[in-house]
Amino acid sequence: MTQSDVGSRFFLTLAVMAATVIQVLDTTIVNVALPHMAGELSASADQISWVLTSYIVASSIVMPMTGYLADRLGRRRYLLVSIAGFVAASALCGIATSLAEIVLFRLLQGLFGASLVPLSQAIMVDSYPHHERGKALAIWGMGVMVAPILGPTLGGWLTETVGWRWTFYINIPVGALSLALAARHVPDTPVKTRDMDWWGLVFLAMFIGGLQYLLDRGQQEDWLSSTSIRLSILALATGLALFVAHTLASRRTTLFDLRIFADRNFAAASFVGGAMGLSLYGGMLLQPVLFESLLQYPTLDTGLAMMPRGIGSLISMLIVGRLVGKVGAKPLIWFGIASGITGAWMMTRVNLDSNAPMMILPLILQGIGVGFVFVPLSAIAFATLPRALATEAAGVYSLVRSIGSSIGISIVSVAMTRGTQASWGALRGYIDPFRFEVRQYLDPLRLKAQGAGLALLARETAQQAQMLGLLRAFWVIVVSFLAMIPLVMLLRPARAGAAAAPAAALAE
Repeated sequence: MTQSDVGSRFFLTLAVMAATVIQVLDTTIVNVALPHMAGELSASADQISWVLTSYIVASSIVMPMTGYLADRLGRRRYLLVSIAGFVAASALCGIATSLAEIVLFRLLQGLFGASLVPLSQAIMVDSYPHHERGKALAIWGMGVMVAPILGPTLGGWLTETVGWRWTFYINIPVGALSLALAARHVPDTPVKTRDMDWWGLVFLAMFIGGLQYLLDRGQQEDWLSSTSIRLSILALATGLALFVAHTLASRRTTLFDLRIFADRNFAAASFVGGAMGLSLYGGMLLQPVLFESLLQYPTLDTGLAMMPRGIGSLISMLIVGRLVGKVGAKPLIWFGIASGITGAWMMTRVNLDSNAPMMILPLILQGIGVGFVFVPLSAIAFATLPRALATEAAGVYSLVRSIGSSIGISIVSVAMTRGTQASWGALRGYIDPFRFEVRQYLDPLRLKAQGAGLALLARETAQQAQMLGLLRAFWVIVVSFLAMIPLVMLLRPARAGAAAAPAAALAE
């Protein structure tokens, strides 16, 4: 290999990883800025959540089209269009002056950014020689997994120092660098004539849109008691049924080939990836609540307190890329699950007297668990797929992981909310002005169980109830890791010394 080949591959890696990072980072960097955004745009807490939902819905719908658009436009041209559109939409989000505008611009962000992750995965694997593809997946995995974990830290710093609009503006210089490098160093693929399954896209959009509305609004609208929630369930069920029936019955080109789910490795790995989305994004939902709401950390300090998780992922990504081709994928996945379970279980032991240093070890263990599962799982998912199905499989794999993350966020959120409500009801029964413990708590403060004293008791009870609800949600994350175990048992290991190599099919 010549020095110029090595240099070109370095710049290619930098180009596609920069594109991957800005897309994945955007799923979490905005989270900590939502309260500031809501205040400036005159939006309620429920309304501002559409800034997140619109992005997820748009990207989830476009993601399965990755193979089709890459064939029709060529891989490099489609990558350049996606990067340019994503950067332009980011700039528009930064200058938005109303809720309607920013929701629209976030939709555009999702449309252009949807294919950046599967495209970058395919390009990375295709650009490295056979024996270095484990390293390629590890490099790619670092961007995909570390970026959302570091997002709250960066978002908190930008929001506090220069304002929430910079959570979008930060994409512009990074995206411009990626665009320039990709135009020069990313190889193109031949343009292929291919029909588009528009009906399949409509049915899939019904399913994803209905599912996302159900997950996003179900808790606020009390689930089945709401007409809109019942309609969303009808839409998602109808969309899924029509999509499956249409795909199986059609003799023409379909949106993606359902035969990929007949492959045991791909199907099991996809569902493990969805469960991993629950543990990753569920933890990222709970930890800011713990640090900001209960431990009263400022926004920036909360981001810094969550950094050990990102450090754990980074360390594991650096190690696993070297190991995946030597010891095989399944042992690494088992180690990752064990590490994740341990870290998640340790988080169920925290309380209101805990502090950030006490949570460094469990957060690092969770990060290590994510890294040791994600990279070998990505390799083994494509180990036995036919090469011709691999490009669209990359988009479907990302779609399933995205849907799993959305479902996981909803499950964790519901567990926390319902747990808090149940704990409030249970604890409130102990607040009796004649109880010795109540008087013992209020007497040193020279308060009675009325007026200011009653308000103090109510505030303390609410805080304790929220802590108990949070612990219940952490147990959900423990269960999500346990649920991966039978699925991992279904995976068939690749040949020794080539665990990551079958992922080359992504490059087709």
